Amino acid sequence: MSKELELWNFIASRLNDGAAVMLLLVADSTGSSPGRAGYKMAVASDGELFGSIGGGVMEVNLVEQSRAVLSEPGAIATGFSAATLTDQVHKKDATNSSGMICSGNQTVILKLLSAADAVAVNAIAAKMQKRQPIAFEISNLKFQIIETTEDNSRRLFSKTSDKFVYQEKLGSANQLFIIGGGHCALALSELMSRLDFHISIFDDRPELNTIEKNEFADEVTIVDSYEEIGDYIKPGENIYVVVMTLGYVSDAVAIRQLVAHDLKYFGVLGSKAKMATLIKELRAEGIEDERLSQVRTPIGLPINSRTPEEIAISIAAEIIAVKNA
Repeated sequence: MSKELELWNFIASRLNDGAAVMLLLVADSTGSSPGRAGYKMAVASDGELFGSIGGGVMEVNLVEQSRAVLSEPGAIATGFSAATLTDQVHKKDATNSSGMICSGNQTVILKLLSAADAVAVNAIAAKMQKRQPIAFEISNLKFQIIETTEDNSRRLFSKTSDKFVYQEKLGSANQLFIIGGGHCALALSELMSRLDFHISIFDDRPELNTIEKNEFADEVTIVDSYEEIGDYIKPGENIYVVVMTLGYVSDAVAIRQLVAHDLKYFGVLGSKAKMATLIKELRAEGIEDERLSQVRTPIGLPINSRTPEEIAISIAAEIIAVKNA
């Protein structure tokens, strides 16, 4: 389960019980701010917390402010219609210093959600549970479900002297295609499911027990042959591909189908010696070095990983480095 879904489930459970929750959301950030746009945190009326907007003394102070509001008589029952903005400047001598000195700043929305918001929050949680897209809007006076952001972007934030609007599309922004459904694929699926990736698994073995165990992938497709992979995976700036099939021959088949695609990330699991031989063979077939150069192999960061879990960590770290570059 992703952290985003866990957060909305946390909020929904409290609202459904008639309690109030303060939603803290980073609407905008610049410089070395520890909190980035889209970071969220929930403070429940019983004091329990979920999520983070960047940590440090800034977060502690905003949590305490939230708890103070939640403790006011009537707040839990009625909530507040308005949302407020607070600009947190991470410099020691700034007028509205956050208490942090990492430079940069972030704009945080504080929105108190009450039982009246339960329908919208439950809808968000339900859609995310089904891995379906949904969007919401917070403004000075409203928290509501919307069809999409005004410009169809991931997030939209605008403000004037007297009003603001924040819109966000929830759901995975990036797509991870794992070709091969074995033990390493299972470990990688579990790890990446907690990040912002829609995960698709492909394998040609319908009876594979690790496929049956994989509850973390969004989609599992059994193909007749890896020669079909190019029909399922299209090029794109948000497309990440990891090839980890049963062996050398099937790896080569998958690579041939995808090497002409422009992908954000294209990695192949295998030893340095094996992959050097495979790349040499593909080059001899006439595949240009420009296309082969996008293939990352051996895959993952060099941390001397051995187990499927360690291998998954090394691959995930490399993917994150590419995504955030």
